[in-house]
Amino acid sequence: MTASLLPGELTLVTGGSGFLGSAVVRALIARGARVRVLVRPTSPRGNLSGLGCEVVVGDLTDRESLKGALKDVRYLFHVAADYRLWARDPSAIIRANVEGTLNLKREALSQGVERIVYTSSVAALRVAGATHPVDETAALAPDEAIGAYKRSKTMAERAVEEMILRDGLPAIIVSPTTPIGPRDIRPTPTGRILLDAARGRIPAFVDTGLNFAHVDDIAAGHLMAFDHGRIGERYILGGENLSLQDLLGTVARATGRRMPRIKLPRGPLFPLAAAAQAFAHLTGREPLLTVDGLRMSKHRMFFTSAKAERELGYRSRPYQEGVTDALAWFRHAGYLT
Repeated sequence: MTASLLPGELTLVTGGSGFLGSAVVRALIARGARVRVLVRPTSPRGNLSGLGCEVVVGDLTDRESLKGALKDVRYLFHVAADYRLWARDPSAIIRANVEGTLNLKREALSQGVERIVYTSSVAALRVAGATHPVDETAALAPDEAIGAYKRSKTMAERAVEEMILRDGLPAIIVSPTTPIGPRDIRPTPTGRILLDAARGRIPAFVDTGLNFAHVDDIAAGHLMAFDHGRIGERYILGGENLSLQDLLGTVARATGRRMPRIKLPRGPLFPLAAAAQAFAHLTGREPLLTVDGLRMSKHRMFFTSAKAERELGYRSRPYQEGVTDALAWFRHAGYLT
């Protein structure tokens, strides 16, 4: 089905003050949409400065606050997620990503929202044992997922699929890979890697791989999914597959740093990760090295966006542009001195 995002029609974006969410807000405003953004009371709002969108305060786990946020809304982009690989209380990640998603979707159904783009993640796809880049058919079961974040995104995606089939939820699912680029305000776990590499604080690496895409290309893919996506279908929105070593090398060249050359075995790092997490429990600061992160790094997380390219017209620019834009924004925002 082809839809048309009509100028002036009220569109709600959850998580619109965040990294990916703010890119979606900008893309919608450029299209002429009237945008309302749902933010939590504690969310930094610098990414929304000067955009002219309506901001409402609420929480996905508080269904009453969602009623006002969805009032008169015709379209919904649910981008919000608790994207952490570690938390003092892992159940908080589950509540935000699963309970919060279900609350929002139920309220959207009750208020007659006409079309929804739900931002899932490639975290809900199976990469273990893959010999080629993974596509949308490799659905992961929640009990196969590593860590609270991947488990929560998998549980939420399965629940949304069930609501589409059972309740007629008018949702298209998009699965971004690893976004990089400007406005990574918190920053995300990937943004922290870029920052630490730019500061010369990553002298070594483990042998793993990821798929990186410019955040603005992934945001554009959300609008393409709205326009051309089929209800109930999943579309991977990604970019280039490359090793962590290659990414760190790109950052080193961009910042004049020495490229890290020491490849570390995973085994000896697990006690260090456990110690880092124990220290994080005391400080509340997310550790750079986590047990779940090490477990995930065993697999090269390579994906293909061929379906989105074929059905939506999706395209992504070279990943190096995402690195350049991310570092420029970090520098301008004072993260890098």
